[in-house]
Amino acid sequence: MSDLVSPGDNERRGPARAARPSLWLTALSLIAFVVLMALGVWQVERRTWKLALIDRVEQRVHAPAQPIPSSASWPTVSAANDEYRHVRVSGRFLHDHETLVQAVTEEGPGYWVLTPLKRGDGTTILINRGFVPSERRDASTRQAGNPEGLVEITGLLRITEPKGGFLRDNVPQHNRWYSRDVAAIAAARDLQNVAPFFVDADAGSQSAGGPIGGLTVIRFPNNHLVYALTWFALAFMLAGRLFVTFRGGLFRRKKALNGFVHEPAGGFDASARRTGSDAGTIVEPT
Repeated sequence: MSDLVSPGDNERRGPARAARPSLWLTALSLIAFVVLMALGVWQVERRTWKLALIDRVEQRVHAPAQPIPSSASWPTVSAANDEYRHVRVSGRFLHDHETLVQAVTEEGPGYWVLTPLKRGDGTTILINRGFVPSERRDASTRQAGNPEGLVEITGLLRITEPKGGFLRDNVPQHNRWYSRDVAAIAAARDLQNVAPFFVDADAGSQSAGGPIGGLTVIRFPNNHLVYALTWFALAFMLAGRLFVTFRGGLFRRKKALNGFVHEPAGGFDASARRTGSDAGTIVEPT
């Protein structure tokens, strides 16, 4: 029995099929949209956390100076709970054990002067007394600023900076220091019972002629809102593109199904018959 075939039917099915967006493309677009939205939400959460951190640090910095944590609590000292606390400590400087750490400050390039402070209970706190320019690197050029006897230092508690600075490792055997690594400095200077943190001295607790204190830089980059808006914008751009693709595809498909696709000139009409045998298929008009 012969089947009726219309070349126009093939023409209509072709555009309709082509108008449908690829299933894989649609799935990937939806996954990308979800990922972009999740990244935007994550950045909003990060911004909330960063603002809380800044507020917490500001309160610590401007609070009255409190005694440093007791030696029994040193293992629990952490950046989240203790860094930038305004503290005070008393003891005697061991000037002959000072360590110079390379620094770049608002005063220019030079060194941080880290000096051990020996306390009455036998423990030692590493004090960053402040900044000296390169020409004052030698301790003999600032003897007048090195106090003897019992002193009280106020400053900000800082967490150790292990291993080294950016792309530069500390070299203790050559006395080259690029970060304030408390454990490494203590080992190099043969210090015992050293706190696992150091203290950045306030400007007011320094002697005349000594290092310049109070240069601690407290800066927390907070670009999370920009990042969040960027991720959300990319997500909505992708959603808009997907919407346009689907809308255009549905419109073209509707046109095709409504017969707006024209048959080729000289083509067969819808009443064409196809007869066939094992030898082949013949299509003939009515």
